[in-house]
Formats: sequence, C-alpha cells, structure tokens
Amino acid sequence: MSEKSPVNWEALEAKPEFRALLAQKKAFIIPAFVFCMLYYLALPVLVGYFPEMMKQKVWGEVNVAYVFALSQFIMAWVLAFLYVRVAAKWDKAAAAVIHGHD
Repeated sequence: MSEKSPVNWEALEAKPEFRALLAQKKAFIIPAFVFCMLYYLALPVLVGYFPEMMKQKVWGEVNVAYVFALSQFIMAWVLAFLYVRVAAKWDKAAAAVIHGHD
C-alpha cells in the first residue's frame, strides 16, 4: 500500500517557483476570505445596529435588507467565478513547477 510518489515533494517545496505560487495563492485567498466574511456578517450587523436604514423600502415591499441579502447570492457567484479563473492559472503554474517547466 505504500506506493512511492513520482514527485519528490521535499525538492519541490524547496523551489522558489513553488514558494512564489504559494505566495500568489495566499495573496488572493486571504483577502477574498476577509471580504467574504465582512460582506456576509455585514447584514446581521446592519440589521441589528441600523434597523431603520435597513427597513427603507426600495421597491414595493422590498426593503434594503432584502436587497442586501439577495446581493449576497450574487456576490457568492461572482467570487466563485473569480476563484475558478484564478485557480486555473494556479493549476497551470503548479504543473509547470512539478514537471520542471517555466
């Protein structure tokens, strides 16, 4: 069951290209996570601390809180789309690092 991996992970980890790839991923993932958390936690905070603002009607019976809540679905899809595009580039870069191409 202990099948030997064709990749020397210790040597791969020492490559500057590998470390640069990890830095690129961190530069996207951490800000995206922080933005996502702030955006999603903003709704309960705004409703709790600014209820009159969130009760303002936008269209018919639809108020600012409903619009903000629905915008979270849109933001999730936008963020997922951006992540997929960026992750595809990371996959190509990872393959190049693993196989020794630039």
